[in-house]
Amino acid sequence: RLLRDAHSALQELGMEGSNPHASTKLVAVSNNAEQHNVIVCTLCSCYPTGLLGPSPSWYKSRSYRARVVRDPRKTLKDFGTNIPPTRAVVVHDSTADCRYMVIPEAPENLNEMTDEQLYKLVSRDRLIGVKP
Repeated sequence: RLLRDAHSALQELGMEGSNPHASTKLVAVSNNAEQHNVIVCTLCSCYPTGLLGPSPSWYKSRSYRARVVRDPRKTLKDFGTNIPPTRAVVVHDSTADCRYMVIPEAPENLNEMTDEQLYKLVSRDRLIGVKP
């Protein structure tokens, strides 16, 4: 459901996925064995603050915004995230009208994990895509 319509899915949970000051579309993209996704806003620092809280300073920096588009694998490596060459890296550029969030790849032992263990896996950096 989140992948089909992230905005509506979050509203059903009582959460706000768009900018609280202006209506924006939220799109969820999913990491998997073939593809790793990472989010950026090349123009400024568009970010789903209603969902993730204030954006980190590095996300707003010109350095991150330029580097992640030009060389996403190296930028991710600087965050400690090594993506194998056989896996595609897709950079999603947020805009004033559209924000993105990454759904991290599910752990292999997902069905054995408690809600508390799963909750610990969800972080701002994973939802941006700089952490696996």
